[in-house]
Amino acid sequence: MHLIDLLAPSRVRVGVSVTSKKRLLETLARLLADGHDEAFERQVFDSLCAREKLGSTGLGQGIAIPHGRTAGLSTAIGAVVRLAEPVDFGASDGQPVDLLFALAVPEHFTDQHLQLLSQLAEMFSDSDFTDRLRGAASNDELLALLSDWRLTHAAA
Repeated sequence: MHLIDLLAPSRVRVGVSVTSKKRLLETLARLLADGHDEAFERQVFDSLCAREKLGSTGLGQGIAIPHGRTAGLSTAIGAVVRLAEPVDFGASDGQPVDLLFALAVPEHFTDQHLQLLSQLAEMFSDSDFTDRLRGAASNDELLALLSDWRLTHAAA
């Protein structure tokens, strides 16, 4: 499973404005629940919050990968957001985040979940690539950059 396979164009957003970590998690839950009802959106939000209570998913350098296990999912789904203004996310380096890849994964995902997080860590460790993501002028451009990364870094 590749990261790009988790995304739909409706779940890739540039220039999102939020005022707090909680509002950001609400926005991510709404994007991840695209096409589902409010109960599912709440379930996704609760799973993201539960994971954050264990420790921030902020990687540092302005990047975070909020994720959570969600009942009722048969496959993982993702959303990518670049914020208009960074927000405090409790990252270990103290820097606010502006670039996020959120995941909702089925409860039974174990190895797959870890593989996805590993791919995200690899992708976000490339500072030239994250600079290009931050420079994307549109949702489509951001999605295209992610697609190109997948093609050049296809998982074995």
